[in-house]
Amino acid sequence: MVASAVALNSAGFNVARAVGPALGGVIVATAGPQLGFGLNAISYVAVVAVIAVVGSRLALSAPEHTSMTNAIGQSIRYARFTPAFRRLLTLVSLFAISSAVVQATLPNRTSELGGSETMYGILLGFMGAGALIGALIRPRVVGRLGARSVPVTIVVFGLAGVTVGLAPSAPVAALGMLVAGACWVLTLTTLNASSQMMAPDWIRGRAMSLYTLAFSGIYPIGSIMSGALADGIGAGGAMVAFSGAAIALGLAAPRFRVPSLDEIVAPEYTEVRPAPPHVDTEGGPVMIANTWQIDRADLEEFVELMSEVRKVRLRTGAYRWRLYRNSEDPHRITEVFVCVSWDEHLAQHRRIDDVSAELIRRARSFDRADGPRSRHLVAVDVDHPEWEPLIAAHEEYHRADGSIPLSGE
Repeated sequence: MVASAVALNSAGFNVARAVGPALGGVIVATAGPQLGFGLNAISYVAVVAVIAVVGSRLALSAPEHTSMTNAIGQSIRYARFTPAFRRLLTLVSLFAISSAVVQATLPNRTSELGGSETMYGILLGFMGAGALIGALIRPRVVGRLGARSVPVTIVVFGLAGVTVGLAPSAPVAALGMLVAGACWVLTLTTLNASSQMMAPDWIRGRAMSLYTLAFSGIYPIGSIMSGALADGIGAGGAMVAFSGAAIALGLAAPRFRVPSLDEIVAPEYTEVRPAPPHVDTEGGPVMIANTWQIDRADLEEFVELMSEVRKVRLRTGAYRWRLYRNSEDPHRITEVFVCVSWDEHLAQHRRIDDVSAELIRRARSFDRADGPRSRHLVAVDVDHPEWEPLIAAHEEYHRADGSIPLSGE
């Protein structure tokens, strides 16, 4: 039900954004700005009440505790090393730039049509109505178009923007705004739901913050660009130019290879993979080294597979990864990756989904000795005065060592 929930949220947001300015304009015009701002402030009491009630009833899993810097770094690395999610963010950013023109230059376009503030409110209201229609017809549209839904809705949004930019009268512009609102919600609903379903639970909040940044953070840039162009060629011309870019984006959207909602397989964690025995310790960074003895005939295939393992390590918590060969034995290969802390390394065990675990098991099968040998190295302060506990811990690492679940046990 994620897609339907996102559609409802998007419809509510867009309807409110359309109705709110129009209602605010009426209040300011009739009673002055003081009452408008006062009623707006009072409206937040309802928002706070809803958050208080809903927040107390949500059963949320305990969050992982880490520094803000590391949390932000994890989200960026997740996006960087998850190709489908990275391409989705790129598509969202480009849509934000090309679609901003409709609302950014609508007041000027209204003036070009000879309209007043009332006409502007009506046109914005038509976009809100279109958003509500888009939310209601979303299941039918997505079910019929499937993987083509996002390209088609972006193209139609661009055509609607061109219609508004070239409209000879307000009724034609209103029709364009209606279609634009529907396609706006259809596009963003699908992309938003896709991003939520791609991301696993442990990173979903931070992944969605990147999605919000990719759209809401880039959207003002599109507004500035379209406004600057409107200064030169008029609001109608700017709408046609940027909406034409949206049409081109829609035609190119299949090249982004963003999977449709019915193609997305959410990460699964059906296997029970407890962390191998570790000594309880603190500190970091932590370096994990896994060493294979590889047959010469398997070397090329092994290196290719390890390029995928690299993505798993880096999107689940490691911030550095390299593959090394022994200078004396080129078929002895060591994988080295680094986490910011011991707790972060242990958290990686919980973040390995079923697909990633199978990938690591395949990598393990290439070893021709007694299984890949793992070592854990925890950074210590060279001025640390208590060496005996550290030495004992180091000996324990060699006795009962483990790594991110290579064996799946």
